[in-house]
Amino acid sequence: MGVSTSDPDKGVALVTVDFPPVNALPVQGWYDLADALRTAGRDPEVRCVVLAADGRGFNAGVDIKEMQRDTGHAALIGANRGCYEAFAAVYECEVPVVAAVNGFCLGGGIGLVGNADAIVASDDAVFGLPELDRGALGAATHLARLVPQHLMRALYYTSRTATAADLHAHGSVWKVVPPGALRGAALELAAEIARKDGCLIRLAKAAINGIDPVDVRRSYRFEQGFTFEANLSGVADRVRDTFGKEERA
Repeated sequence: MGVSTSDPDKGVALVTVDFPPVNALPVQGWYDLADALRTAGRDPEVRCVVLAADGRGFNAGVDIKEMQRDTGHAALIGANRGCYEAFAAVYECEVPVVAAVNGFCLGGGIGLVGNADAIVASDDAVFGLPELDRGALGAATHLARLVPQHLMRALYYTSRTATAADLHAHGSVWKVVPPGALRGAALELAAEIARKDGCLIRLAKAAINGIDPVDVRRSYRFEQGFTFEANLSGVADRVRDTFGKEERA
């Protein structure tokens, strides 16, 4: 359980997340993921990183129950800072990052894959931001990198999800494969990237980030300010306290 790194192929690092039951990461988990990604990217032998997850889904966002147990704001601040660091670690990784997405990719998961360089998804994967149903805001910055602007807004306001096939049609998912073929397909793409010159691939990553039209760090940080406002006003707690109750009703 936790975050682990392995080297399944020459020049490829595989960073795997495993936080049962649904890969909703606690505060420390986000920091651990950021550290793993940065460490892998700094390794001169690594030319591509694959970000994957074990279990039923790729990522279910932050651990809401951890926040509910906290009587103050420490968990909220920790989760916001941890997500900020993990999302940035994907984007700023010195080498390309391929996200291998299985099952659900929600909330913080969108922040991770929206900052990835390429996405391979299983045909059962769904992508969405249920933030408005969870007393939070954020990651519209990253969803906007996956779908067109008006679709992003509709998905955000309704908390609906898009399928892997939907995102493939929009060009943001490289390949859609059966669940059993996901890891292999992601590693195959990573191996192709890793055959490039190590110095040039790092320069290419820095160059592409440099021409990005949106400063993803600043944009996401702006969004986070509204999350704090929602919490200070009490509306976030009111909505968050309904989490899980509708399923039991």
